[in-house]
Amino acid sequence: MTVATARPRTARTRRRVRPARVLASFVAIAVALVWAFPVYWMLNSSLLPNVTLTSTTPRFWPAGGSLENFAGVLAHGNFWPALGMSLAVTLTSVAFCLLFAFMAALAISRFKFRGRTSFVLAVLFIQMLPAEGLFIAQYKMLSSLNLLNSVIGVSILYVAAVVPFTVWMLRGFVAGVPADLEEAAMVDGLSRTQAFFRITLPLLAPGLVASGVYAFLQAWNEFTVALVILQSEQYRTLPLWLRGFLQSSAARETDWGQVMAASTLVAVPVIVFFLIVQGRLTSGLVAGAVKG
Repeated sequence: MTVATARPRTARTRRRVRPARVLASFVAIAVALVWAFPVYWMLNSSLLPNVTLTSTTPRFWPAGGSLENFAGVLAHGNFWPALGMSLAVTLTSVAFCLLFAFMAALAISRFKFRGRTSFVLAVLFIQMLPAEGLFIAQYKMLSSLNLLNSVIGVSILYVAAVVPFTVWMLRGFVAGVPADLEEAAMVDGLSRTQAFFRITLPLLAPGLVASGVYAFLQAWNEFTVALVILQSEQYRTLPLWLRGFLQSSAARETDWGQVMAASTLVAVPVIVFFLIVQGRLTSGLVAGAVKG
């Protein structure tokens, strides 16, 4: 009797849960469509001529569109120098940010030293400081060092801004890897350095990738610090170039097709980078779970 009555209850429970799951799926799809619509509208507008975009009737599908807007943006003389500047600043910032944050996270999680609590509180305090309140001091510091309008100067400020939060991200990953794994590897004959690079570092790869994604997005999309430090037209990142491109277009009738094409070109490297790293992050998480 117990088994016989339990089966109908299980079936009823499944029938009750299923509509809720379907409703949750529809809500998730609706939210995803709302989130993705601005991106689609940007792509759609980048393929349409300006006459169509300024009309009162919206065009939700790029029928009869072309790549002329992209050709006009790429023909702009300052696009390629701005792209090179953004790549140089972003890659430099990500490399040094991961190096400093990883060393700090290891020190906080694995070693006990005098001033450890003060260091952690200092990281929290620095993270809470508003960036706008540091612009004057940062400008004077870089001006005294002759680092204005340079990759090194902007990268120093980006690294200083991103490192505190990155330390906290990596601290959780480092604390999640038991130190007993290194000790077991050392018992098997490996040195401390070999145990770290062969055992611990592969397990920390997902954390490094996640922190790298965060640092990349922050450095690539940053605007206010670059606006203060990079005042020369020859040393502008893509966000500054996009602002200047929009202002130059506003001098006459704004060509919204080219503006949307320029915005798409600025966003495409971020999307491509995230898609590539996301796959590696997923494989790293799976590998870490198997090894652990």
